[in-house]
Amino acid sequence: MKICIVGASGKLGQYMVRHALDRGHEVVGVCRERSVGKLAALADRITIVPGQTNDRDVIRRAVAGCDGVLTVLVPWGVRQYSSGTAKAVLDHAEPDARLVFSCGWHISRDGQDRYSWLFRTGLRVATWLTKALRLVEIDDQVLACRTIFDSDRRWTVVRGSDLEEGESQGLPVWSEHVGDPVLASNMTRRIDFALFMVEALTDDTLIGQVPAIVGRGTPSALAHAGGSGQGPAGDQVS
Repeated sequence: MKICIVGASGKLGQYMVRHALDRGHEVVGVCRERSVGKLAALADRITIVPGQTNDRDVIRRAVAGCDGVLTVLVPWGVRQYSSGTAKAVLDHAEPDARLVFSCGWHISRDGQDRYSWLFRTGLRVATWLTKALRLVEIDDQVLACRTIFDSDRRWTVVRGSDLEEGESQGLPVWSEHVGDPVLASNMTRRIDFALFMVEALTDDTLIGQVPAIVGRGTPSALAHAGGSGQGPAGDQVS
């Protein structure tokens, strides 16, 4: 496949690039101009399109001819960075392209996710503080995902738990709703989050899904091993 990775220079993005190359995909990476240097080790193996990821012209050029687009929804600043990025990808990707977006557990599609008091309090504080400091606009990531949910494109929104570095544990397991016991460990290796994103490109059972993932080697995942719905992008545990 020819795929575009929007946000390729970040830690998650670089893992996705490597996973994609390992699978023989042709990769186009989009990142801000000041971050191009982070891709130096991969520059001779991929095509780099520098620019803001919410720049519609940058995205239009990057996704042209791509079979799939992997997008890191980063809510930088207070200029609708996430929603602008999502809208540009939805509008300019090829008609049949497979679109996979990443975000955090705080996104809920149907309102049936169950969050702890500590999680909800921390999210409210972080949303207010980062917006007041004009650093991050968490609410804009929510808007971005609502835009995706309303789209008729072939999309998947992957919701990640807390992340850590470390060797791969394999494909994460997933559940439809935060609060399900399998997700209790709330930890995923970043390399495996990226792996789930890349594998989702070829798993049509994830189209229109909003999987919340957790590391395969975590205690909660191991306790629920053998759940239903095994597929190329990990096990669904319900």
